Amino acid sequence: MAKTENAAPERVAAFRTGLSAESRAAAFLIAKGYRILAKRFRTPYGEIDLVARRRNLIAFVEVKARASLDEAAYAVTPRQQQRIINAAQAWLMAHPEHAEFDMRFDAMLIAPRSLPRHLLAAFDASP
Repeated sequence: MAKTENAAPERVAAFRTGLSAESRAAAFLIAKGYRILAKRFRTPYGEIDLVARRRNLIAFVEVKARASLDEAAYAVTPRQQQRIINAAQAWLMAHPEHAEFDMRFDAMLIAPRSLPRHLLAAFDASP
């Protein structure tokens, strides 16, 4: 049974919007020369929407879809940032071949009738 079968209609709509936004974000990154290494990477600590590579850089990308790009920007909370950082550490442990790469935490903002906005180094993992 699919997860969405018993979910409230609003949650199903949000889930589908999220998948669509992640697909748009991935296509945008690919067009910018990135290779997508993982989508929706789940760990007990959190989830990373996209893991992308360009040359010797690994970008952990949080995708946010809202009614406006500004609303999307405010949706990446400090608590979420910490969960993404923890999930990124788990991803690196599972993929030690990328341990020497440069790392960056980006955000991809998605809103209707707007091009995606890619925020480079939207937050960092330093304490």
